[in-house]
Amino acid sequence: MVTLSTDLTETSDKPWGRSRVLTALLAVAFALILAKAVGILPEWLNRIPEAAIPPTAQVLDAIFSFIQNDLGLIYVTRFIAEGPLEFLLDTSANLLEGKRRWPYLGPIPWSAIAAVAAVVGYAVGGWKLAALGAGTFIWTAAIGQWKIAMQTMSVIVVAAPLAFLLGLALGIAAWKYGWFERMLKPILSILQTLPFFTYLLPAVIFFKVGPTAGAVATITFAIPPMILMTTLGLKKVSPEVIEAGQMSGCTRWQMLRHVYIPAARTEILVGVNQVIMLCLAMVVLTAFIGMPGLGAKLLAMMGSFKLGRSFEIGITIVLLAVTLDRMSKAWVVKQPVHFERNTPWWKRHQISLVALGLFIGFILLSQLFPILAEVGRKQHLSQGKEIDVVIKSFLAIEAIKGTTEWLRWFLNVKVLIPFRDTLLAIPTPAFILIVVAFAYWVGGRRPGIYAAVFFTIVAFSGWWDRSVITLYTVISAVALATLIGIPLGVIAARSERWSKSILLACDTAQTFPSFIYLIPAIMLFGVNDVAVVFSILIFAAVPLIRYTIIGLSSVPPEMTEAADMSGSTRRQKLMSVQFPLALPTMAVGFNQAIMFAFFMVIIAAFIGTQDLGQELQRTLAGTELGKNFVLGLNVSLMALTFDMAISSWTEQRKKRLGLD
Repeated sequence: MVTLSTDLTETSDKPWGRSRVLTALLAVAFALILAKAVGILPEWLNRIPEAAIPPTAQVLDAIFSFIQNDLGLIYVTRFIAEGPLEFLLDTSANLLEGKRRWPYLGPIPWSAIAAVAAVVGYAVGGWKLAALGAGTFIWTAAIGQWKIAMQTMSVIVVAAPLAFLLGLALGIAAWKYGWFERMLKPILSILQTLPFFTYLLPAVIFFKVGPTAGAVATITFAIPPMILMTTLGLKKVSPEVIEAGQMSGCTRWQMLRHVYIPAARTEILVGVNQVIMLCLAMVVLTAFIGMPGLGAKLLAMMGSFKLGRSFEIGITIVLLAVTLDRMSKAWVVKQPVHFERNTPWWKRHQISLVALGLFIGFILLSQLFPILAEVGRKQHLSQGKEIDVVIKSFLAIEAIKGTTEWLRWFLNVKVLIPFRDTLLAIPTPAFILIVVAFAYWVGGRRPGIYAAVFFTIVAFSGWWDRSVITLYTVISAVALATLIGIPLGVIAARSERWSKSILLACDTAQTFPSFIYLIPAIMLFGVNDVAVVFSILIFAAVPLIRYTIIGLSSVPPEMTEAADMSGSTRRQKLMSVQFPLALPTMAVGFNQAIMFAFFMVIIAAFIGTQDLGQELQRTLAGTELGKNFVLGLNVSLMALTFDMAISSWTEQRKKRLGLD
């Protein structure tokens, strides 16, 4: 039996040595700041001189140009883009939206797709999922968004299977060969922290603009979790299952096909869920490179401040996300159905036959009743203009207007701008030393060394001030999200009913594509730093609330009972027992909040910022692939610094608590 104790002592062999290092780092940083304040700091110690900044972007441009043109990679990628990939995309576009391409059978009536969605939902999760599946597609058609939704779905139905197959193959290779996994791990870590703009420009340059580039960016973005979950699942296969397969005389291929993959089914299907959700998230964001569909329409509506129409499109994106998420999660937990040997064929494929029958039936009915094939302009139920009036009337209420204006003024003038200016005023070496001290204090020596290396690379990238502004936005949003999210999580954790409701809301919110969070921010605060921070705050608060509830709910009952018996008040029990034991889990939420914030700060470039996201967005208008990569790498390195420090602290804390 594991004994838990919340009275943790420093486990470092040399605690005084650690304190001295931290003191020295902060003392040097403070001395540099003080020297600048009194005007005796040399300029080369304040900012890296431009002459000392290596031409990394230009070198990368030359390398990419060599690979693209001299080695002929552009011909390979264009062959793929104009050959098999374009063929698949044209086929799906023809079937779903009626694009004039082979096989000239589309568009499939919306009613037929809604009927099949209902059957699939029922098969994996019962009547509730059937209603959700049918309801989502009925809403999409009724609101007049069917064509743009199918433009988005036509890319997803190609990108998701390809990402799954590539991820599965690479995951199997990583599980099979240790050297390949070791090589792949750092690449995956960087890929998972790179901002999405970094995926878009290479796709545009190497592949055709439009759906093809969008599909390539989407596939690349969605592959990493599939690789990781496949590798994890195959490693977890029990020795007994492996022995049984070997004793039955299976070949290597048979072991993989009939033993390992079925045994790792749950993890692989979790990977499928992640692939689907990331594909939907990314295909919406490919609107920035001319990909038509829901993302492009939402971008256009938000750009023209048509919030009612933006709201409706946002609901459609959310419904599609929730439907795909719930159905794929239900598929994960649903166990395969086994039939007896002599079961008739029609009974074994009953669900498929019902789906096929309804599909054909609604196609035939749509020939008699055109509204079942397409909801026309005069027939749809869109209330975009009316919602616009409601939103503007709501925002015009004196109390609402006064509150948002005061908040905008207070946060901008009293909090955000002073904080940003303070960070920008810190000399570069001092800033790096403060970050290193933080990483060393939180995670230990190794994260501290990585922090020094990563932030030094950022300093020599030539984009230091933009990187600091990005970091200021992330820190501001996560700090405010912490002040809101943790108290909400604590309150919700006191009641099992509230915990379930809030966790369900958090699960749903995590399926929302990131564009959605910009809508309330723009509605309330317009286009400024407060709107940027507010949109990130909403996005980042979700994992903080979620993991606070999970952490507090997972505290062993005997620990809380012991605190009750000792006469502790609710506050004493929370601060002395529950929080210390829940902190490792809460740290996971804090880590996710920071990662989400780094992702969202790039999306918020649409609002208008002065950070790396704005520069990344500008690169999409040209062919500056080197600059695009350098900017994306800066975001990735800053995110990895915090990720490594917090992850290291979490592991150390678990060991000290005996939870490892």
